[in-house]
Order: sequence, then structure tokens, then C-alpha cells
Amino acid sequence: MTSPLWLPFLIADVFTGTPLEGNQLGIFPEADDLDADLMQRAAREMNFSETVFFQSPKGGGDAHVRIFTTASELPFAGHPTLGSAFVLAERLGKDLVTLETGVGLVPVEFRGDGFGEMRQRFPDPEPYQRVADLLEAVGVETSELPVEVYENGPRHAYVMLPSEEAVASLKPDMTKLADLDASANCFAGAGTQWLTRMFAPGHGVVEDPATGSAAGPLVVHLARNGRVKYGERIEIRQGEQIHRPSRLYARAEHDTPGSNTAHVGGHTVVVARGEYRLR
Repeated sequence: MTSPLWLPFLIADVFTGTPLEGNQLGIFPEADDLDADLMQRAAREMNFSETVFFQSPKGGGDAHVRIFTTASELPFAGHPTLGSAFVLAERLGKDLVTLETGVGLVPVEFRGDGFGEMRQRFPDPEPYQRVADLLEAVGVETSELPVEVYENGPRHAYVMLPSEEAVASLKPDMTKLADLDASANCFAGAGTQWLTRMFAPGHGVVEDPATGSAAGPLVVHLARNGRVKYGERIEIRQGEQIHRPSRLYARAEHDTPGSNTAHVGGHTVVVARGEYRLR
């Protein structure tokens, strides 16, 4: 008879400093003995947008981190990176931690009030090939900026709407969205204040409360199209329509052709600790 397997776990709310807001994250900080199948099953059991598993470092970082949605493993995602780094920094007593992810090493630096910021690098965007299908699925006729797709772990396509009210009132067709090969990011705003919603039912995420992997490309998209200045930090509101208000902060750097750099940050709060039986 197989012995029960109990492992410590935490739940953190990410991109918020307030419990019961932001994006929920399941964290298993001692997962060296888990295989991919058991990690995936545990992520389905947790039923959050993502669940992360810490393993011993393999390539120069402070921990190797594997990230799972309820449906699949991701090479990188933003709120799991920030939330993982927050927990790891507390465990190690460090202000700067480096995570080994599927896209390489990701450093995350924290300041005294718990605000953490990660540096993201990703390729130049490409025109999205299924614009008509995306707009139909979202339920709008056009985008105020070119619809482009950025790969930053997940693939993110961006649709700019004329007002925050238009974003807030969206009622997309989830069946049609699930057929697309990129998540749908619909946003509006001006200056340093922006509202966004992200839909990725194909990855098991109907609507995400806070999407760190989309915030970096969003600020770069805005800078490339002259809506914000390079180096200017913007505030991105997300999750309000699903009662999980989140705040993400991002700024774009000038970069060389072929690559882009953004800094994405926010707060994290741990809301639960315990043990989970995985078999």
C-alpha cells in the first residue's frame, strides 16, 4: 500500500497588498519528488489560474520553478513568478532572488514595503493572423491600435478599445476564444492609467484577475505606438469585473531590434499555509 504523501503549501494573492484580492496562486515550496503528472493533477485540484512548484536549483538560480495552469505547464507566467519570488525571498532572507524558469533566469528584486519587480525580455511582436476571429470572439468591431501578438511565455494578442467602459462591459464568446492560439487582452486608458481584461479559456483561464506576463508586452505595445513614454511607469488595473481587483506596474525600456525589455512589479500577500495530501 502506498504511503500518503503530505507536502507543505501556501496560497498567495498576487498583484495586491490586500488579502482576498489580486490573483490567487498555489505554491508548493518542496516539490523535488513530484513528477509532471502529479504536479498537473495538483494544479487541477487547487483550481487557480496557476500553481507553482519549487525544485532544487539546476542552473544558477535560487530555485527551479515549474508553473502549471489547470490544463498545462507554462514556461513562464507573471503572477506565479512574482508570488514565487516573494515566498522564496522570505524563506531565504534576501531582497533579490533569481528563479529558474522555462524561459531562463528571471531576477526579482524587492524593496522594504514588499513591492517586487521582475525584468522581462521577449521578442518583437508579430501581426496577429486571426484578427477577424479574435474581434468576433471578443464582440467588438475594431481595435484602436494594430492587433499584434507577443510571446512572453504565453502568447498574448492585444485589442485596444475606445474607453474603460467598453472594456468593462465586454461579454466575450468563450467557446470561440478557446479556439484561438493566443490569449485575448482587451484594454483602454490614457497616460499612466490603464484598464485591461485577459481571457484565455483555451488554457483553462476564463478570465484572469492579474496577468504579469501580459503587462510587460502591454507597456511595450503602448510605447511602440506612442501612447506612453519609454521609461514611464504605468498602473494597470485588472480583475475588477470578476471581483478580484489587482494593480500591476510596468515600464518599457528602449531595446535593440528583435527584443523588448519591460519591468513589471506589484505586491504579494500570503493568505494561507498548510499541508496538502497529494496521494
